[in-house]
Amino acid sequence: MHLKALWQDFAGRMKCIFIDPPYNTGSAFVHYDDGLEHSIWLTMMRDRLEVLKDLLALDGSIWMTIDDHECHYLKVLCDEVFGRINFVANVVWQKKSSPQSNAVWLSDSHDHVLVYAKDKSLWRPNKLPRTEQQNAIYKHSDEFDGIDETGKWYGRGPWFPGDFTISLGSGQRGKQFARTGESSNIYDIETPSGRKVLPAKGRAWAYTRTSYERLYADHRITFGKNGNNKPCIKRFLSEVQESGVVPMTTWHYKEVGENRIAAQEVKRFNPEEPFTTPKPERLLARILTIATAPRDWVLDSFAGSGTSGAVAQKMGRRWIMIELGQQCFSHIIPRLKQVIQGADDGGVSDLVHWRGGGGFKFFQLAETLLVKDKQLSTPKKPVYVINPKYDATMLIRAICKIENFRYRKNDRWHGASSEHHFLYVTTSLLTQQQLDILAADLGSEDALLIYSTRRVRGLKIPDNIEVKKIPRDLLAKCTFEEGK
Repeated sequence: MHLKALWQDFAGRMKCIFIDPPYNTGSAFVHYDDGLEHSIWLTMMRDRLEVLKDLLALDGSIWMTIDDHECHYLKVLCDEVFGRINFVANVVWQKKSSPQSNAVWLSDSHDHVLVYAKDKSLWRPNKLPRTEQQNAIYKHSDEFDGIDETGKWYGRGPWFPGDFTISLGSGQRGKQFARTGESSNIYDIETPSGRKVLPAKGRAWAYTRTSYERLYADHRITFGKNGNNKPCIKRFLSEVQESGVVPMTTWHYKEVGENRIAAQEVKRFNPEEPFTTPKPERLLARILTIATAPRDWVLDSFAGSGTSGAVAQKMGRRWIMIELGQQCFSHIIPRLKQVIQGADDGGVSDLVHWRGGGGFKFFQLAETLLVKDKQLSTPKKPVYVINPKYDATMLIRAICKIENFRYRKNDRWHGASSEHHFLYVTTSLLTQQQLDILAADLGSEDALLIYSTRRVRGLKIPDNIEVKKIPRDLLAKCTFEEGK
């Protein structure tokens, strides 16, 4: 699997993984086969999720877009892979702002975004920036509403009258009230007009009497314009502005975009063959805002049209995208080039003040390492050999990747996994004389793994050396050609 190529360098480093897999709706899209048999689709997802879990940082999270065809099955599968305890939320994203006139039953207007943490006890979401609409309710203001350290009055700016009561129907305070019928947060408050008030039935004041008196003295309590209403607490915009807003699980299309907007965004990069199932940039920006900070690593293993990488680049995140389809060349690379050059002024560019910069590297998977020997293989007993297109260096690098060794160019040892653990690969006959020479070069604490295609019988192998055979010992460790 192509994801395994990342394991050696990126296991445990991905702060956020976003995937937009084929929804398995039974439709045939230009860029994806979206009609796999249900069990095959689940197997495909399980295999990938298990690798993705290993790539996640301990305080990382994974976000998966899906619709109703497979959402609930994917949820059960993720409970198995990540642990039910690490389920964070099922975000509902409004992907369409108007009904489909040709819908046979109900017009599908939402997708799901399943969110899991690698370790929920460690992962915490970032808050979202406040919007102008959220700030608009802070419209009250006092000319003098506070006192500074020197005793001078000052204005704390706009405020909103927040509820001064809490429910007695739940929580520790509610349990105590249910048991005793009493609460220290139920007491008379006298309004400026002289009226004495109590909280409504089933509720209590949010603060004790001592705390209320402190807040009142600090001019943080309001009784309405005429001083006759029940108390409210002043929530000052200046004190909540920096803290942000706790993310909710319903995302409206006006906040994060919809399918129609996403289609318009990708047409800018390939108007002749627009990608059929893109996601809007604002949706990815919302996810990355909640799940990451600048310089964090972001991974998308179903890159599609490249939205995740484009948004991650604009937001100052480090990113990796994986895509097996030809849209790498037709959609993703052209899009990222425009992003880097600052020629992409759409999507979230204005929102994050993007003007271009940075760069990216593009890698292609090598051909399969092992191929079936057509002359020696039988239907019942296939025989595998090293792909003849591989030279010695390619073979060594492939084995280093498979065995989790770091490749060492122009070195006595071809790879190292630690200060004292080395790898040596040979396609020549491994003799006792050669083995003794290799053993003599090892220190007292060193260990060596040797891969060879052939070896003489009866080798006397030291305890600190392990010898494996090519290709036999590679068969279970890598993906290889299984066709005829």
